[in-house]
Amino acid sequence: MGNLISYLTHFSLPILMKMDPEQAHNLAILGFSWGVSGRSTWDKKNHYSLSQQVQGLAFSNPLGLAAGFDKNGQAVPAMGKVGFGFVEIGTVTPRAQPGNAKPRLFRLKEDRGIINRMGFNNEGIEKVFSRLAAFIHARNKRKTLEDSFFPVGVNIGINKEGADPLKDYPFLVGRVKAYADYIVINVSSPNTPGLRDLQQADHLKGILEAINHAHSEHPPLFVKLAPDIEDQDLPSIVQTIIEGGAQGIIITNTTLQRPEGLQSPFAKESGGLSGRPLRELSLAKLKKVAEIAKGSLTLISVGGIETGQDVWERLKLGADLVQIYTAFIYEGPEVVNRIKQELKSILSKNGFSTLQDAIKAFRKQIND
Repeated sequence: MGNLISYLTHFSLPILMKMDPEQAHNLAILGFSWGVSGRSTWDKKNHYSLSQQVQGLAFSNPLGLAAGFDKNGQAVPAMGKVGFGFVEIGTVTPRAQPGNAKPRLFRLKEDRGIINRMGFNNEGIEKVFSRLAAFIHARNKRKTLEDSFFPVGVNIGINKEGADPLKDYPFLVGRVKAYADYIVINVSSPNTPGLRDLQQADHLKGILEAINHAHSEHPPLFVKLAPDIEDQDLPSIVQTIIEGGAQGIIITNTTLQRPEGLQSPFAKESGGLSGRPLRELSLAKLKKVAEIAKGSLTLISVGGIETGQDVWERLKLGADLVQIYTAFIYEGPEVVNRIKQELKSILSKNGFSTLQDAIKAFRKQIND
């Protein structure tokens, strides 16, 4: 790992963790936007061992940054430099909005979790689009540099007021489709009233039909689902996603549930819970969705991932890629290469030279 990444993490993280969570987050984004990140020293041999092709996109490794960290696309170059295999920005809405009242972000340090009720605070699609377009133009100029390429996804949602999902989602797809490597339909945040109703099969069918009617071509489309969906509802939802022409599912968003044993004094705050307390629920939903999809969808797993072993477990259960958020908050950029090094070691111990070979073996086991 680059010495600068290590130095910056050990110097800045203790300071940030003593600050108000949202102030610390904003300061971190500001620093990353200025390029204060350092660069991973992950070499080309390691790059090859963990690389794969998913939906026609090249991923140098399966570890991505989940939506919610860089809502406005301000820190994308820095996130690539610290070693993420892909980055997802957003959630971005048609119009700028301030989000919910503060305080709205809470660290559950004792539980290694986070509760947020941010409410899709973002600068709106036009500002985010301009940053995305500038980054993609710059990236394309240096696309011959294999280790500098990483896919960028855009997570889109509706405004709290004045929303029209059947118009808003197609509009947002139209704004970003020329520059996003993939697009995520967020219908699962618990912090926008009525949003989670849209992940039910009948509503979701209408949204996907509206997108396809407006856009005959678009980048790979993913639907992000909540961990709180009842298991009996999953078959119809997954089938709707397949029939609607989407390419994959992100499993899962944050949960409204509060597992037993939480120790933090903030455990009863309202909002979505992420991090270690979400792990088992996210795992269970991934397993269920993979069984239903039977390899017909690309699956991205997120929720409580902290180690290379966690990544390995998700891949064995059917995930093609994974994302982290809470672990990145608690450990900073060093967590990225730690997880990748652990995953590479697990890969070797299990007799695989590349991640692609391991995933092929996992899929054969699942489908047999």
